[in-house]
Amino acid sequence: MMNRITATLMISASLWAIASQAAVPPEVRIAYSGGSQVIMLAKADGTLEKALHTNVKWVQFASGADALNYFASNSIDIANFGSSPATAGLVRKLPVEIIGISGVIATYERLIGRSDIKNIHDIEGKRVAYPPNSTAQYALEAAISVNHLDRSKITLLPLRPAEMVAAWQRGDIDAGYVWAPFAQQLEADGGHQVFTTRELQKSGYLIYNNYVVRKAFAEQYPEAVTAFLNVHQQKVDAFRQDPQKAAEIVAREVGAPVTTATNTLAGLEYPSLSEQGTAAWLGNGSQTTQSGIGQALTKTAGFLASIGELRQRDIPANWDSAINSQFVRRAAQSKP
Repeated sequence: MMNRITATLMISASLWAIASQAAVPPEVRIAYSGGSQVIMLAKADGTLEKALHTNVKWVQFASGADALNYFASNSIDIANFGSSPATAGLVRKLPVEIIGISGVIATYERLIGRSDIKNIHDIEGKRVAYPPNSTAQYALEAAISVNHLDRSKITLLPLRPAEMVAAWQRGDIDAGYVWAPFAQQLEADGGHQVFTTRELQKSGYLIYNNYVVRKAFAEQYPEAVTAFLNVHQQKVDAFRQDPQKAAEIVAREVGAPVTTATNTLAGLEYPSLSEQGTAAWLGNGSQTTQSGIGQALTKTAGFLASIGELRQRDIPANWDSAINSQFVRRAAQSKP
């Protein structure tokens, strides 16, 4: 008869085996926009599949609002999209959390205007389009505010990026605040750069793209989340080492001209994993709300409430459950 110690050891071994199997998800669903991002390098060479030891399903979306809908329907696990829609999702209590910064928006998003719009002040009296519920909308509204423009004199039109290009071609709009490759399409059709999101940094606006994860996924597969962030850093390093090669690979992957990929990848700033686990970014786990991203969430949520996208009373008192820096800190320590 099996003795009690042997039985206990066998049971423990079985439980360990089950837990080990559960630690590897059967599939990881990654949502991304159609634009040129460093994570596309991982899509091109299969790095994520190797790092996660499982299949990766890539889910493309048109805007951050779509990413929120995918999260709401439990259709994705990790997404890369803008800080503004991410803030909206957090305030609306979607069961997600921010786990990393994929890139700080500098020149990647910008205002493109027709020839008679020489500077930001010239959009008064004009028709200006923006993608709703996006970082571009946030940047446009911030630009209007910090430059003391009369908002009532600007006709603001919410249009998805592809709709914006069509409206431009019809002559229905005078300017559009948007990201690549749509910004380049407006420029190729007679437009020129008027204002970039980077110009808002001096006024205290931190606008960025972030990695957001389903909380249930992160709790069940923490090692997968850490591995994902490590792959992101590897691809940032690869881009920095050879920007031209990276742009060529990304351009092929997303079906864009190399010049567009080059412009887009260079239009973002990339804080390292080590930097992200500090008070300046996601925090070290003890000062989440007062971290750089915590303060940015507060500012973004206040803005969204001011334009009627959110209710002020729904904004949480703190962001402790919205930002989880443990994964970037673990990734920084385990970086190959």
